Amino acid sequence: MSLAATYRLGTRLFWRDRAMLVASVVTPLGIGIGLPLLMRHVRPEGAAAAAQFYPGTIAIMLAITAFMNINVALTTRRDQLVLKRLRTTMLTDGQILAGQIASTVTQTVVVIVVCTVAVRFAADVPFPADPLLFAGAAVAGSAVMATLGAAYTAAVPRAELSAPACVPVFLLCGVGAGAMGPILEVLPSWAGALFGLLPTAAVVDAMRSGAVAAPVLNLAVWAVVGLVGLRLWFRWEPRRS
Repeated sequence: MSLAATYRLGTRLFWRDRAMLVASVVTPLGIGIGLPLLMRHVRPEGAAAAAQFYPGTIAIMLAITAFMNINVALTTRRDQLVLKRLRTTMLTDGQILAGQIASTVTQTVVVIVVCTVAVRFAADVPFPADPLLFAGAAVAGSAVMATLGAAYTAAVPRAELSAPACVPVFLLCGVGAGAMGPILEVLPSWAGALFGLLPTAAVVDAMRSGAVAAPVLNLAVWAVVGLVGLRLWFRWEPRRS
């Protein structure tokens, strides 16, 4: 078995899981397309408001399709002893996790691309001015959030608690990106600064302003946090009661 095989395994299991498809594909598509479309019709700025709002919805897609998706998948396979069995093969621990992370990144980027094309025609949101920067931010953000989601499994005791355990992350990412209304405007300035440190905030900043240096540094730091967390705390077997 190779790294490519673990990638295919993760992808195949994902697309066969109807519950995960609803949670990690249908829901983000509804949010990523529906919210900008709503802004297009309820805000006086019309398409300009939708275009400004859309990058914030990408933060929600990253929280759901990247972070929550891999967290639920790995905790479920851990409790079903699938991960334990994979470790008896010739694969290294890194290859097993890398295959799952790569599969999750692919799924997340596909969702973002579909939403980006859909809002262009449904809500008059223009295509990114810098497609390469947009694509790079989407891929890097997906990879970092998937890595953090994998590391976060250490805090989830059982598979059935994995999705609820990700709700706080979903809310923080949505609020920090402005995708849940002008909540940041009523919070203290220091709170806004803290929200700006989130990896999803770096992705949204890059997509909105075209910034590169600060988002790259932010994502690099969070990538190290995720990798260290995987190294120190990731569990391959269910917690013994």
